[in-house]
Amino acid sequence: MRTGITNATLAFLCWGLFPLYFHALNAVPPGQILAHRVLWSLLFLAIVLTVRRQWAWLPAVLRQPRVIASFVASAVLLSANWLVYIWAVNNGHVIEASLGYFINPLVNIMFGYLLLKERLRAGQWAAIGIAALGVAWLTWQAGTVPWIALILASTFGAYGLMRKTAKLGALEGLSFETMVLFPLALGYVIWLSLHGENSFANSGVQTRALLVAAGPITAIPLLLFASGARKIPLSVLGLLQYISPTIQFLLGVWLFHEAFTAARAVGFALIWSALALYAAEGLWRNRR
Repeated sequence: MRTGITNATLAFLCWGLFPLYFHALNAVPPGQILAHRVLWSLLFLAIVLTVRRQWAWLPAVLRQPRVIASFVASAVLLSANWLVYIWAVNNGHVIEASLGYFINPLVNIMFGYLLLKERLRAGQWAAIGIAALGVAWLTWQAGTVPWIALILASTFGAYGLMRKTAKLGALEGLSFETMVLFPLALGYVIWLSLHGENSFANSGVQTRALLVAAGPITAIPLLLFASGARKIPLSVLGLLQYISPTIQFLLGVWLFHEAFTAARAVGFALIWSALALYAAEGLWRNRR
């Protein structure tokens, strides 16, 4: 239990600090960061799989078209989530990106209701309703839908739903997803190189090192999360997951000095209230 909490907490701390990493790569276009994240993640994961002698799953997967199709879909969702998040951080929208991961648990509940035909309890309906009011308030105040938050929440929610029913574990699944994305990422980097626009080739040692670090930075939190999730109850994991968007939110306000007006605070307060209700309802039900 203690090891599980430690591993899960470390994973969420790493994800919460992601804005610092992507902000350090602000000079590199988001598409190139995504491509290098895929390339170096696959290399790192291949090393991990080789050290652990854990390649036996691959031939079996390649003989199952449905499994391949499902992981192609999850790879597309994951890459879309990564790209939007990188763009948001590098364009001064860290607070809105954190909002996406605040509302993600409630999006998961709705996916469960709409797609898995799960029954929702009264407290869960109330939490969703309050969060919807918060999103509506933010939309009215800003004059535009918080599309960054909604895209991040929906893509990660759909990705989590697909991985929930997937036949591969966290390490194998992420490895196969990066294999699916590898040809596109490699082709894009080659095309950039031929046109003299490859930031990896045109930048200094620090930027190159940061791009290479995308491999372990992507994979290590996921491995910590997978290890922790197996050892602790879902109720505990659900509470720990708010560490990441909370850190991102604080970084956006205090470090990156993004605007956080009183009107915007009202919308966030509604969503935080919804999450508090959701967490309290879950804890109360577990105790019963």
